[in-house]
Amino acid sequence: MIVTVVGSTASGKSDFALDLAEMLLGQAWFQAVFPGGVEIVGADAFQLYRGLDIGTAKTPKTERRGIPHHQIDVLAPHEEASVAAYQRHARADVLGIQARAALPLVVGGSGLYVRALTDKLAFPPTDPAVRARWLSRLEALGASALHEVLAERDPVAAGRIDPNNGRRLVRALEVIELTGQPFSASLPDGTYWQDDTLQFYCTRDLADLDTRIAVRTRAMFAGGLVEETRGLLADTEHPLGITARKATGYREAAGVLKGELSVAEAIEQTALATRQLSRRQIKWFRREARLVQLAMSSKEFGVLLTQASQQIRGYAQAD
Repeated sequence: MIVTVVGSTASGKSDFALDLAEMLLGQAWFQAVFPGGVEIVGADAFQLYRGLDIGTAKTPKTERRGIPHHQIDVLAPHEEASVAAYQRHARADVLGIQARAALPLVVGGSGLYVRALTDKLAFPPTDPAVRARWLSRLEALGASALHEVLAERDPVAAGRIDPNNGRRLVRALEVIELTGQPFSASLPDGTYWQDDTLQFYCTRDLADLDTRIAVRTRAMFAGGLVEETRGLLADTEHPLGITARKATGYREAAGVLKGELSVAEAIEQTALATRQLSRRQIKWFRREARLVQLAMSSKEFGVLLTQASQQIRGYAQAD
């Protein structure tokens, strides 16, 4: 069995997942079915990186409550993350967890990474030269221009890919060029990799979410985001890779270091970028009909935990 807890940034999914894990560990039925306990598998593209801690809201090791975590701190900042590599490694983690008679709890907000792990999803070949050419066009022309090209070559894929998701557009055009086949032929069809998969989606009212984003952003800068960024940029031998540079907050913190932004301006711009990210994540998860929605609020938090644990019990004992 696989359980996922997904949601946008600042939705509270990480804390919910840890609380859920602790609740499950204290229940007799769970101890009987999963004597190996619970282990968390991260599904966040930026938490893969060592050293990107504050800006990615990575749960510190001291706050993980003794629960093993996987797919966190597995890449150096100069390395490039890929969904295909994540799928291989994360699935190996899941199978290892299951072999230990434990429950894999997948937690994250990177929708494509979650889907790559949970769904039957194959990854077509890649060619660095072809990808580099399309990346150059992305930088020169912008995502909208590439989306127009994709619409001509594969209308189905163009209709399913966010026009602003430049990296995804580049990948689609790369696959079409390499295979001569529509990229849409490789898109998931909603079939799970493992049938007994249960997914929870943590939602919040937008006003509540935006307040949490504002509070968290201020806390990140107060907690040392600028200094963390300084340390990352100091490694000139291994500069930040393309993926790591896209992590929200680090570009703004770099602006402070360069004298281009005040701390107040960096906080404002980071909060704005985080709100925009949250909307993209929400849009992604809203398209996923298989998710069990959990409307997060402090008054109902305990109720939601109980409901989730009961649903997990129903799935587990039905096997």
